Amino acid sequence: MLAIDSADPLLRLVGAVGLGASVGTALVVDMASTRGRTLVDLVTDGPTAYELSPGRAGLAFIGGGGLDSAGTEEVVGQLARRWPAVVVAGEVASFPAVRFNLLYPGRLAPVVAGLPGVWQPVEGSGDPPGPGPVMPRLRRSLLTKLLNGHLPRRSAWIDAWHPIWEMPWA
Repeated sequence: MLAIDSADPLLRLVGAVGLGASVGTALVVDMASTRGRTLVDLVTDGPTAYELSPGRAGLAFIGGGGLDSAGTEEVVGQLARRWPAVVVAGEVASFPAVRFNLLYPGRLAPVVAGLPGVWQPVEGSGDPPGPGPVMPRLRRSLLTKLLNGHLPRRSAWIDAWHPIWEMPWA
């Protein structure tokens, strides 16, 4: 289980999708979402059999629904025991967190004081100001597919997320 956080909410969600897709089957928990069935519903009504474990390969999504940190830790911990991988899009205090940063050029580059993260370059960007892997360019066509719920069969960008699981983020 990993959490992914970013100052940019779209980057946070796209990073969570990439991280989840890199292992094939994963549950992505979008802490900012209140649409559809959420973690709050799992706590209130209990989970369905479909939510407890994957019924097929690929990604499944559930919103956080505004659940507090302690409740999130408990219910996501239970789900993580039955899912091959769980990615939380947003920060939860006790979960190991990957910081996903846009790598802007020159003086626009973020100041992170040596904190590790994953870096997404944009046009004209240079070296990252902190440690961590630099992702391949995220092409507009891939971004459009991801935002429309389609995962490509092959993607260097998604493949580049796989080693992130093994890095010491905690």
